[in-house]
This record gives sequence, C-alpha cells and structure tokens, in this order.
Amino acid sequence: MAEEGEGAVYADSSFLISLYSPDTNSALAIATMQRPAGEIVITPLVEFELLNALRQRIFWRQIDTSDADGSMQKFETNLRSGAFRRVALPESLFERAREIAERTTATLGTRTIDLLHVAAALEVGAEYLYSFDERQRKLARTLRLKLNALV
Repeated sequence: MAEEGEGAVYADSSFLISLYSPDTNSALAIATMQRPAGEIVITPLVEFELLNALRQRIFWRQIDTSDADGSMQKFETNLRSGAFRRVALPESLFERAREIAERTTATLGTRTIDLLHVAAALEVGAEYLYSFDERQRKLARTLRLKLNALV
C-alpha cells in the first residue's frame, strides 16, 4: 500500500479494463499495480464502465461471456480483499464537472465522461489519475493531477 503522505489514486475504466482483460496496456497496468502511488479508490461510475467495457468486448467478439464474467469476479474479489477502496460519488460531482467544462472544453474538446472521471478524482481527493485514455489524461494534466506512466 501507499507510504505515509502519498495521495489517493483514482483508477478509471480504461486502466481497469487493461488490468482485467488482456490488451496492449495490460502489462503496464499490472506493473503499475505492483507499486501504486497511493490507495486506489473506485467509484460506482468506474465499476459500471468496467462492466460495460467487458460487455462491449463480447459484442466485438474479442472475449466471450465466461471471460467477461471471470474478469468481473476477479475485480470484485480484489475489491473485497482491499486492493481498492470503494467510494461514493459526491453530490458535488456534476457541479465540479460543469466548472471544469466551462474552463476547459472549448480549448480541449473534452468529452462528458472525461469531465466526470476527472471531476470525480478531484472530488474524492485523489492526487493521481490512472488512465490510458489520452483525452482524459490531457484534461487531468491541465488540472494538475499526476498520471500513471505510459512506458
């Protein structure tokens, strides 16, 4: 776990899908999890997106139902074992996302889901965002969140 003084980590669905379903970022996600920068927090938004991303992989015939179910079971086991800490989405999430949109979307072209993830990270007090989504990473950098390495 994190050492004293290290900040929380918000792991988004792009990071978790790579962690639980093999893709080009899986090795990096696994390596990152061996030395996380802090306690990793998971919101209901991320849980839902992970589930949906796994179901999309079934639709695209990248995995089958048993693979998707196995991935969700591994995630839930890790959640129960304390690898992640589940946190609620704060009521202020949409207000924060709106403020960020007003400041950044006209220049960054930010998608709604990226605004919600980055706002959630900020609202739960995360210092880091673990993501492989380049648009989300760009927004997070703009707002001074630290990011997982890509190499």
